[in-house]
Amino acid sequence: MEHFNDIYQRACERHGGEAALKALIVSPLATDAELAAITDDRWLSSFTMSLFQSGFVWKIIRSKWPEFERAFFGFDPEKMLMLDERHFDRLNNDTGIVRHAKKIAAVPANARMVLELGKGHGGFGAFVAQWPKDDITGLWMMIKKHGKLLGGNIGPYGLRRLGVDTFAFTGDVSAYLRHHQVIDAGLGSKKGMQQAQAAFNQWHQQSGLSLTEISKTIAFSIG
Repeated sequence: MEHFNDIYQRACERHGGEAALKALIVSPLATDAELAAITDDRWLSSFTMSLFQSGFVWKIIRSKWPEFERAFFGFDPEKMLMLDERHFDRLNNDTGIVRHAKKIAAVPANARMVLELGKGHGGFGAFVAQWPKDDITGLWMMIKKHGKLLGGNIGPYGLRRLGVDTFAFTGDVSAYLRHHQVIDAGLGSKKGMQQAQAAFNQWHQQSGLSLTEISKTIAFSIG
């Protein structure tokens, strides 16, 4: 496996030097206290945004997001659990949002996930804040297991948006991990995720950079 210094230097060379690279990868992260203070509705909103952005034009979803907030009652998890067929009919005919029945139906399931995982911790944010930093893929898998349609990069992007330090299997990062044989299993498999986690943990120890910054650096090192 490449030492992170080699990856970093290659990224610097391809993107105008160290100062330029630092500007590209800078990623402010939330502290544990800040994560714990984020209310459940914001977590549900973030996961839902990532879900609707998946396979769609991100800019369009962002531009419509105030309408999503209106249509889903501010993503209050308790209210989402009360949605019935009448509400689903309304949402599936609401021209203010992207009408995708399968994704709309996933919101109550993910509201339940947020509430259940946060129970006993004082909220989902506190649950995330106490999760081991060197096992972020374990958090991904927990969210996927208890939620609905939150696999792939949907969970990681939902977490990263609110300041959680996480890498993501973007096209460039995935290509790097496979080309350099960092992984020998599918990225969606438990083994593949654990192999990637071990590599990112090692790169973190070598560089002191966050997982997010390492992920971005890898992407810039090959593009």
